[in-house]
Amino acid sequence: MSFHPGIASSFNETKTRSHSLSPQSGMCAFCAADCPGTCEIGLSAVLGAQSVYPTTTGNNQIASEKDYPLDYSHFNINGRVFGARGVPAEADQAAIFNVRLERTLGRRHPVKIALPVLLPALLKMNWQDYFAGAAMAGVCCVIGEGSPSKDPALKMRNGKIAEFPYLNEIMDAFRRYYRGYGQIVPQANFEEDAQGLPEYAVSNCGAEAIEFKFGQSAKGTQPVTRLKDYAAALQKKEAGALVHPDPADPAVRAAAERGEAPNFYVYGRLPMWDEDYLIPRIARLRDMGLKNVYFKMTGFDPVDIERVLRIAAAAEVDVVTFDGAGGGSGYSPCKMMNEWGLPTVPLQSVVCSIARRLGREGLELPSLVIAGGFATEDQVFKALALGAPYFQAVGLCRAAMAAANSAKKVSEQIEAGNIPAHLRKFGDSRETLFADLPDLRHLYGKQADSFSSGAVGVFSYLNRIAMGLRHFAALNRKFDVNLLGPDDLIPLTREAGELVRER
Repeated sequence: MSFHPGIASSFNETKTRSHSLSPQSGMCAFCAADCPGTCEIGLSAVLGAQSVYPTTTGNNQIASEKDYPLDYSHFNINGRVFGARGVPAEADQAAIFNVRLERTLGRRHPVKIALPVLLPALLKMNWQDYFAGAAMAGVCCVIGEGSPSKDPALKMRNGKIAEFPYLNEIMDAFRRYYRGYGQIVPQANFEEDAQGLPEYAVSNCGAEAIEFKFGQSAKGTQPVTRLKDYAAALQKKEAGALVHPDPADPAVRAAAERGEAPNFYVYGRLPMWDEDYLIPRIARLRDMGLKNVYFKMTGFDPVDIERVLRIAAAAEVDVVTFDGAGGGSGYSPCKMMNEWGLPTVPLQSVVCSIARRLGREGLELPSLVIAGGFATEDQVFKALALGAPYFQAVGLCRAAMAAANSAKKVSEQIEAGNIPAHLRKFGDSRETLFADLPDLRHLYGKQADSFSSGAVGVFSYLNRIAMGLRHFAALNRKFDVNLLGPDDLIPLTREAGELVRER
């Protein structure tokens, strides 16, 4: 059995000519000499190094296409029929709506969340509604890396951010609807940290939290971007970017003058952080007024996972998000999305094992969040149960953005008098179709009628997640999400059973 997704991919809109494939290579078993090359190999023969990256990136989302041998579908959810925990064992009290979903993240300045969800780092497509919906639902959300590059008014002085007005606009998308739950968190990768983004966010924008990102791009490395010509390469070099080959090299300059310059690429620097840098760095930012510190980690080597958790404990970091292979990506290499890193279930298991050992040493660990391929309430419940007591929330990124985009599109179709056929049986207006508007009016008053439909869509999607979690928790007679544990899961495979036994 092969888990190879083949050499046809939505990343590059490629396809194989034949349905009969060689399991090992993913190539057509019968490869014809006159094939125009519609697969990944054919595209590579034309685009070369560029085909390492998705050619479909832009106003869309991309995720792994690999079918991993172990995921949350390998567990069913348990159920119980006697008693109740978290509420009195009385029929009128042991009701679905009495399941407590609130949690608190953090240490020095705890952050309340209305349900155990976090919207991970993102700053593309309909980010306005993504962040607004997070505030309405009462959960944390993270502003993705690369935010300074999206501001045409950005001004740098001596390599540091001097003016970045766009950041306030981004943060206001959340702050405008803040109701006492959740937090919006600017993320800083290695380059942005060196540029002083954390200082600017705290001092000029009132940011209360910063997320430091281990690894770059969506998972591990920043994209390599091909530059147009020598002049563009030189401009990037002078701006402080890492350019290959170095356009300032005399030999490269001479080749360019002869019209023989190679391709030039700009590349984001990988993090070179360690304990000696991060612990005092975080202390200085707290002296400036920073309240909460988040780390973003992914499925790196377990030795690195342990080291990050030790740093987080020493620096009193509030939240560490672990992002497993299989989740979404903005612009990572195609094969990195499919073939790199620990998948989400094994990642969560590894982190729990390390956290348990560190706990026995007496270390006070941060709140943990698991992300990487989640979309529905059953998956969220399983992750919370499998990760208890260490994981406090689940990251819903691509799914929440899909809700923002879908709701916005539906609203546009309503206004155009072209209600989608699959929705007509539910209503014929914004009022009748967006069923959770009454809940928003209860929270915000009549002003909710003017809220963006995309943000309402994120709120409604997360409301569905909350309702589903309540059902599964009540089925286990547990009326507080803090009571969940591995005993709430039924393993369906030997491998899944081993994970539960290890917990």
